[in-house]
Amino acid sequence: MALGWLAAAGSAASGVLPTSVQADTAAWTRILEQARGQTVYFNAWGGAPTINAYIQWTGDQVFQRYGIRLVHVKVSDAADVVKRVRNETAASKRDGSVDLVWINGENFLTMKREGLLFGPFAEQLSSFAYVDTLGKPTTRLDFAEPVDGMEAPWGMAQLTFMADAQRVPQPPRDLAAWLAFAAQNPGRTSYPQPPDFHGTTFLKQMLLDLTPKSEHGVFYQAVTVDRFARMSVPLWRTLDALHPQLWRKGKQFPSSAAAMRQMMADGELLMALTFNPNEAANEIAAHRLAPSTMSFQFIGGTIGNTHFLAIPINARASAGAQVVANFLLSPQAQARKADVAVWGDPTVLDVQRLPVAEQVFFQAKPQAGALAQSAPALPEPHGSWVQPLEQEWTRRYGV
Repeated sequence: MALGWLAAAGSAASGVLPTSVQADTAAWTRILEQARGQTVYFNAWGGAPTINAYIQWTGDQVFQRYGIRLVHVKVSDAADVVKRVRNETAASKRDGSVDLVWINGENFLTMKREGLLFGPFAEQLSSFAYVDTLGKPTTRLDFAEPVDGMEAPWGMAQLTFMADAQRVPQPPRDLAAWLAFAAQNPGRTSYPQPPDFHGTTFLKQMLLDLTPKSEHGVFYQAVTVDRFARMSVPLWRTLDALHPQLWRKGKQFPSSAAAMRQMMADGELLMALTFNPNEAANEIAAHRLAPSTMSFQFIGGTIGNTHFLAIPINARASAGAQVVANFLLSPQAQARKADVAVWGDPTVLDVQRLPVAEQVFFQAKPQAGALAQSAPALPEPHGSWVQPLEQEWTRRYGV
């Protein structure tokens, strides 16, 4: 994907769009004025060099364009940020330490229910005009919880598997085949240890696949003790049978998806998983995975979601945070983020609705390792299912 266009400030990035999609110009002008000179503390996962570099680039851009200083506060778990905001709010600290946070799922649900979010603001951002709310309904629905404008969509994710085609010429394309593959290759498969979110997502994928589709509606309601006990029985039964066939007989698990990917690269495991369909292509380009690595999803669908940007209710730089969020939603920033050579995080925008001059920025050449055929994205179960799922897994299998 060519990036030479970055020298030109785009219309959406500057908050100026065609009249039909303009935000309230006067209100936005006031926000831009308030934002100039502010420091925005952006609490975001800091575990990937590519993502850290992208956020640093964002900081350079928003400083040049809007006079905003962006500080990347690197975190390992967004739940820790939620606790900090909760504690600051309880102490009536109006000038909080968090201005913008990368978030979704149960952490968003907690902040929304506890009144810890600033907004609604997301759909008032001028760049929101091109968000694909129809084709990507999770841009307005976070783990089955309505977003209600309290967070801005930032990127798309979908559970994707990786394997070296030279070692795994016929990868498993559904859960039954995956379980059979594990049995046929003892000690060569695994999944990240919950509460790592990749590991928890794999559990949710199994939960859906082991349940008749006619009963899936239960997962999109708030969890109850009875619902959890009844619907999780097939999962525990399957895991009890599966774990002795896994790496180290299920007595230990990879600490993260990144650790699992390295174990696959070293030949210790035959497969890895990710939430980014472009990750294998990204890793091949960086010479960290073999060129023969391929990506695949279960034919019937894998869990997909949107990750978001939220502003705490006590943010000291809420104006600056809105400007940064608006820039990160712009075609310029979204195209750079989607570039495999930069990050490879799929866009939340409806590219076909963009002006033709901006559509071209998303036209990348096919990359080795990239997902060849996308499967349907299965909506995340309601966020309230995460905690009991992780707690029960830890009680049964925690090491």
